[in-house]
Amino acid sequence: MNLFIKGPIDHFTIAEALMQLQHNCKNGAHEIFLGQVRADRIDDHTVIAIEYSAFKEMVEEQLKKITTQILEQFPITAIHIRHSLGMVPVGNISLFVLVSAPHRKAAFDATHLLVDRLKAELPIWGKEIFDNQQSQWKVNR
Repeated sequence: MNLFIKGPIDHFTIAEALMQLQHNCKNGAHEIFLGQVRADRIDDHTVIAIEYSAFKEMVEEQLKKITTQILEQFPITAIHIRHSLGMVPVGNISLFVLVSAPHRKAAFDATHLLVDRLKAELPIWGKEIFDNQQSQWKVNR
């Protein structure tokens, strides 16, 4: 699975994934999750970007396990996932998840669990960059 994109995820990447699925007429639902970098305020400073890094080999192995389990657990037909590496400024997309299914409930439920598992289980880290150019490792809130 081609997971990583250098920098922000653009609208062309999202549109391309949707266009690939329009020919599968068994699908009745496509659920999309977009993770956007927020301008969090922490200790009187504002996040201006997040710099993402990952242990790629471990990510690929764990991602295959997670997606296989999700496909077995829910009646879905497709999963597309893209995650940013490198610097992503505030307001830009760093995570794109698309799940397709014949019916919306399966798409909703699978997407919710999938995003939770990606955040909890993949060795992908974000370093928050602040307006004073200081940085700290991101803590998921």
